[in-house]
Amino acid sequence: MSLRSALRSLVAGRDEVEADEERLRAARGGTAAVADVPERATAVLSGVLRSVILRPSEKVQVVEAELYDGSGSVELRWLGRRRIPGIEPGRRVRVRGLVTVVDGRRVIYNPHYEFVAPSDAKL
Repeated sequence: MSLRSALRSLVAGRDEVEADEERLRAARGGTAAVADVPERATAVLSGVLRSVILRPSEKVQVVEAELYDGSGSVELRWLGRRRIPGIEPGRRVRVRGLVTVVDGRRVIYNPHYEFVAPSDAKL
């Protein structure tokens, strides 16, 4: 840890330090920051899954996951799925898809995804 990082962690809150670390991981992975992606743009993003839920309905099952990269969050929605092996909270992933905005939240429908190995996610 550099002196700058050590000093920052002393004065910054834990959430702020963790957000900075997530942004750094995303930048090192060559992916865009969630906060910088405009609506209706195709983007490659990476981060950690904060939550994963199944939204059952009469019409279509939807697996929803929140991807957080330190700059913001994007909701990932896989339509017609009940479960996706490996998609679980705490997992690091890289996704690609069209970013839309629904009810003020960034959403990617049926994103392509790949798991990021823990060694690839280190600072």
